[in-house]
Amino acid sequence: MTAHEGATVLVVEDEPSIADVLSIALRYHRFEVMTAGTVRQALTMAERTRPDAALLDVMLPDGDGRALGRELRTRQPDLALVFLTARDAPTEVVGALSFGDDYITKPFNIDEVIARITAVLRRTRPADVLPERPPLRYGDLELDETTYSVHRAGRTVELTPTEYALLRFLVRNGGRIVPKEQLLRHVWQYEHPAESTVVETYISYLRRKLDALGAPVITTRRGVGYGLA
Repeated sequence: MTAHEGATVLVVEDEPSIADVLSIALRYHRFEVMTAGTVRQALTMAERTRPDAALLDVMLPDGDGRALGRELRTRQPDLALVFLTARDAPTEVVGALSFGDDYITKPFNIDEVIARITAVLRRTRPADVLPERPPLRYGDLELDETTYSVHRAGRTVELTPTEYALLRFLVRNGGRIVPKEQLLRHVWQYEHPAESTVVETYISYLRRKLDALGAPVITTRRGVGYGLA
């Protein structure tokens, strides 16, 4: 079984034509789908049937998709969140990415939507039974590969699933500088790596959380990529 097979996606989109296209494509790729056109409907559906992922339009008729995402994540911490936003308004989701997992701009390519959701679920929905694996360590960082928890100098660091995946890839590469394009391919599975600034956004989130517990640990090689000090 694949990482996403049988997974339930809650699509929250008030444009019926867009919601229909997303639903048809997701079902074709063997997702279970629930659709809602408002914040109120989405909260009711999520309460009744806990989805594995939510695909949320940022602008909804009765509220803000970002606030909805935060509420859904509060109720269900392991929920994967992907936001839909207009191509000319990426700043709408910058704050949301501190607790969400990805965003997609409109107009979108439906194959890219499927690939993004599948990639997020691969990070957030591990197999039902996982073999116990030794922790990853780098300096005073420790990543538990069984519980997906992170500690620095013995203190817990609360990370989103995508933040964890990014940090894990950096740790696995030791002190090497990892090119931005490689991070986009391996962590986000992006088809066109050069077109996204999501790496910079998530690096800033990781720095804020990790640097609060010790000396700066993430280094930048300008024009190349990122690594660990």
